[in-house]
Amino acid sequence: MKAVEFETTMTQEGQIHLPVEFLTDIPSGQHLKVVVMWESESADSSFRATGRMRFEEAYCAEDSVYEKLLNEAPAL
Repeated sequence: MKAVEFETTMTQEGQIHLPVEFLTDIPSGQHLKVVVMWESESADSSFRATGRMRFEEAYCAEDSVYEKLLNEAPAL
């Protein structure tokens, strides 16, 4: 199986534009498998929140010494 990857947009009519450079790569009449992916803002914020929570779970009281050192560091 061959594959091409490109970014495009969907029109208001529901059509997806195939870039001209791929028109000669895909033989006419071939059966195609199409996978459509897009960025989901809610998935991104959920992913970030989960990452932040996991990061903070690993933080312990002994780690506060690093914050103290950072706050007491002389300005250069």
